[in-house]
Amino acid sequence: MLARFATAAAFALALALPAFAATPVNVNKADAAAIADALDGIGQAKAEAIVAYRQEHGPFKSVDELGQVKGIGQSTLERNRDAILLADAGAAPASAAAPAKASAKGSRHGKAKPAADAGG
Repeated sequence: MLARFATAAAFALALALPAFAATPVNVNKADAAAIADALDGIGQAKAEAIVAYRQEHGPFKSVDELGQVKGIGQSTLERNRDAILLADAGAAPASAAAPAKASAKGSRHGKAKPAADAGG
């Protein structure tokens, strides 16, 4: 019984550790080698499929769209969601892109406030 528990714990740990290994990568610009190196559970063949899909259908508009690539499942997407970028490196990860834009647009304190402070 203890051996089964130890095996199960080791297996769970092995699954959990790679979740932290993903490195941010722009899947709309990176080559297959960079995608394979950066994302957990994505080898060279799947990375090449991502690049081929992108070349045929254009840039990915969402992380979930990667699920259309053969061999990329929901669990792989969830493991890598925070590391998958759809824009240049200075941009937020794809999972945070929409809220970041919404908060920037929703800001009520643009350039007008500092101008008012300077004048008064």
